[in-house]
Amino acid sequence: MVSEALIRQQNADLTHLNTLGFKCSAPWLVQVATADELPAVFDFAHQQDLPVFPLGGGSNVILRPALNALVLQQQPLPLDWPQDLSDQLLLRVPAGNNWHQLVMETASKGYHGLENLALIPGQAGAAPIQNIGAYGAEVADCLLAVEGWWLPEAGQPARFDVIPAADCCLGYRDSRFKRDWKGRFVITALQIQLKRSAEPRLNYGDLAERLHLRQQQQAGDLPLPQLIAETVAAIRREKLPDPAAIGNVGSFFKNPLVDHQQAQELQAAWPQLPIYPAEQGSKLAAGWLIDQCGFKGFCKGAVGVHDRQALVLVHHGGGDAEQLLALADEIVTCVQARFGVPLEREPEVVKL
Repeated sequence: MVSEALIRQQNADLTHLNTLGFKCSAPWLVQVATADELPAVFDFAHQQDLPVFPLGGGSNVILRPALNALVLQQQPLPLDWPQDLSDQLLLRVPAGNNWHQLVMETASKGYHGLENLALIPGQAGAAPIQNIGAYGAEVADCLLAVEGWWLPEAGQPARFDVIPAADCCLGYRDSRFKRDWKGRFVITALQIQLKRSAEPRLNYGDLAERLHLRQQQQAGDLPLPQLIAETVAAIRREKLPDPAAIGNVGSFFKNPLVDHQQAQELQAAWPQLPIYPAEQGSKLAAGWLIDQCGFKGFCKGAVGVHDRQALVLVHHGGGDAEQLLALADEIVTCVQARFGVPLEREPEVVKL
């Protein structure tokens, strides 16, 4: 049976554990310090006839008022840095560790790989689930493997596993953890590989120009990855609202992928439309499409669209998931009607 020391709260209030700030409660909230404690937690959930719902930083979920689950949170742990910090770094990152802190710590030691992903909220364990990305980089670029537990099912006990990144089918904001492995696997650690000698990625937006200005103004001799991470964080702070100030989950919609022909037709009709090359076709700027439909700064009761970034839906307080999803549907309908482009939501609507 799970130790009573691990039970944080019965009839837990999750309002402050999701960055949208929606009111939500769950029968149990359990926090664990190490992955070895998870089998006992799974047994306890089974005894309570509850599914296990891993909740990281709560920055990519939309919670309804009642969540019928045992909510699991993993605590941060110190990183085990190798004594010899050579050109290539292999690092094991516990799932409960803060993602931005990880980025800044590796960047400050001169390692490339995570610096473009600075200031993305949440915990490390959530990073592979939707293959977080920003400024031309993705977690897939440096992920070697994922450690975790398969939840008990069909009479089989929980089982620890190490899954190579190649088996996770990491794509644009996508992975098997969102599809056939959803609700079946709890990530406990990431294995990542970083390098000092890697070529920085600076060809996204005005990142290179902003980095050059920072290098001119910066006193001292900071590592290039740290300067890039600080520059990315500054840009994100200018464009994206702080969840501590106003409820949000960052980018609410994915940038839609279209084939080259449709991209050319759209750009012919709207020459200012930002279009980026993608592995299969072209990627459109969802925020621009939403802005053209007049939604930037739009308010509808307790929810709305941020006044500086149309890609971000916000909660002003006193609202709920249904209000936010209704606004999202309105935006999707408008963009589809005007541009013929479907928008896909990024955050998960938790249905338990």
